[in-house]
Amino acid sequence: MSETAFECRMCGHCCHGKGGIVMTDKDQKRLAETLGITVAELIEKYTEERGDKLHLTVGEDLYCIFFKDGCSVHPGRPDICRAWPYFRGNLIDEMSWEMIQEYCPGVNPKAGHKEFVRQGREYLHKEDLLRYDPETSPNALISEE
Repeated sequence: MSETAFECRMCGHCCHGKGGIVMTDKDQKRLAETLGITVAELIEKYTEERGDKLHLTVGEDLYCIFFKDGCSVHPGRPDICRAWPYFRGNLIDEMSWEMIQEYCPGVNPKAGHKEFVRQGREYLHKEDLLRYDPETSPNALISEE
């Protein structure tokens, strides 16, 4: 039996920083529904445009605006959040995978990179998280598959 490659520890490390929580149209609809507001309200209150893409804003503490002792919108979270840590870079580059182990306690080094890739691709396909349009999608989810 193979080792589990990743198990979220709810530490919030991936929710910290003014990074790239890119909001696709699908994400906007799901999150607005979770919050009980319109997509227009979501965009006005909780996003900013950077590089022609909508990003979730962060608070003064540099955590995602929805991180409050955990993800307060977990069922409605964007696809990029759902995909962590199975980002393209971590799947194609073993050194990148090694580096995230220092950052994310949920990544299991005992599983090995090959198993991380296998489980990651399986998860991304099962959850329909791969994207193919760099104009509208988070770069970390772009796949040529």
